[in-house]
Amino acid sequence: MESSTFVFFGIVGSGKGTQVKLLMEFLKAKDGLPCIYAYPGNEFRKIIESGSYTAELMKDSVSRGELQPGFFPDAIVANMLISSLTKNSHLIIDGYPRAVAQSQSFENMMKFYKRENIKIIYIEVGKEEAMKRNLLRARHDDTPEGIKKRFDEYVNQVIPAMNYFKGKASYTIYTINGEQTVENVHKDIISALGFQ
Repeated sequence: MESSTFVFFGIVGSGKGTQVKLLMEFLKAKDGLPCIYAYPGNEFRKIIESGSYTAELMKDSVSRGELQPGFFPDAIVANMLISSLTKNSHLIIDGYPRAVAQSQSFENMMKFYKRENIKIIYIEVGKEEAMKRNLLRARHDDTPEGIKKRFDEYVNQVIPAMNYFKGKASYTIYTINGEQTVENVHKDIISALGFQ
């Protein structure tokens, strides 16, 4: 059984995290290969909670709603691959790359690990729907202005990071309509990926 690499893109509120879990469950049932889940967001939180000097500096920029410098996610993802990736494990990446420079780093990582046929899953949700869902989630930074800022940042930074892979030999982008039920989004992902 061949191991696969999946990269998830989707604005906050697109249901990306839920779809990652469903795909992991699907793969586990399908072939039982281990699944490495690289989600820099979790690691950021751990660093911020550590109370280190790095945490102090990070807290400042997080409170201003800024993206962390690109070397952080690069380092976090590279570390996860170094410590956990094996030849026969699936790899699922979520929340990275978020800028074109990170896409270039990621491409280098994939070349080093001889990963080909990388499947990019873009869960597309419109601005109105994203606003609506995020206000329902009501995280402390989820004011309409905060959400709008994140949405714009997503369009200006993250979408170009994804489009970097358009037309590249080892990469396929699958655009999935995220404005459906969780079950139907999952079904669309499975059929787009060619799984039965």
